[in-house]
Amino acid sequence: MKSTLPELFPGFETISVETAEAALFCRIGGSGPPLLLLHGYPQSHVIWHKIAVPLKKHFTLILPDLPGYGRSSIPLQSADHGAYSKRTMANAMVEMMQVLGHRRFSLAGHDRGGRVAYRLAMDHPEVVERLAILDILPTSDYWDRMDRTFALKIYHWMFLAQPAPFPEKLIGAAPIRFLEHTLASWTAEKNLNCFSEEALVHNRDWFCDPDRIAATCEDYRAGAAIDYEHDKADLEAGRKIAVPLLALWGDKGIATSVRDPLDVWRNWCPEVEGQAMPCGHFLPEEAPQETSKALLKFFRP
Repeated sequence: MKSTLPELFPGFETISVETAEAALFCRIGGSGPPLLLLHGYPQSHVIWHKIAVPLKKHFTLILPDLPGYGRSSIPLQSADHGAYSKRTMANAMVEMMQVLGHRRFSLAGHDRGGRVAYRLAMDHPEVVERLAILDILPTSDYWDRMDRTFALKIYHWMFLAQPAPFPEKLIGAAPIRFLEHTLASWTAEKNLNCFSEEALVHNRDWFCDPDRIAATCEDYRAGAAIDYEHDKADLEAGRKIAVPLLALWGDKGIATSVRDPLDVWRNWCPEVEGQAMPCGHFLPEEAPQETSKALLKFFRP
């Protein structure tokens, strides 16, 4: 990977935080209560660069790369994909926040980061103040609702979860083409216009690394196996998310696979609010003003 990349977070500190699971590359900036922001696939912490400016006026922002993504370290693979389970990733995030001196914090997650975020809230309710989820439904709900139409919409769930090294080899043959097709196809306009060229430089850089391609596939293999099992165990035990939850989704995004995403999240949390944003899947980059406004209203009640 390149040693220098475009600066998208002026004034932010750049550090690496060692945890039991991974060394997490992280940017920290702003002032006020801690707010942890978790990115999704196929991106890094850079997804937040358009809304970092309005948010950092009110919060201390902590922006890590998920394990295996961006510039965080790459966990070892295993037969049960446990190192890439959202429970393991959530544990790493809690440990990171404790190292940084934050015993309690709010958090928001987009895409795969949203799955880490709601798992963190389920497993560690004592550390979470408030939770925002961007353009996802819970993992087990997606799998249980899978039909012909939905499978075509999120074909990558099945593709990336295939046994190694099948998806890795196919993606590795043309990683930039795959990356840019994936990004464009999930936007409302079906192009790359919403992404700044600087952000694309960051994503192209790490996504060309074969080991990181493999890590992101492991993330999805965990989603099809151990993450699903964790979700179903919580549902069967009647466990709920114990903090207020904000669900945001693009009106042309992936979570519109159901008529009302809030109905789904109410099965998981008794205190839910939310709304659609005028965009596709990438709320912080397609609709940054609307997204930052909604997050500020929720996190500063």
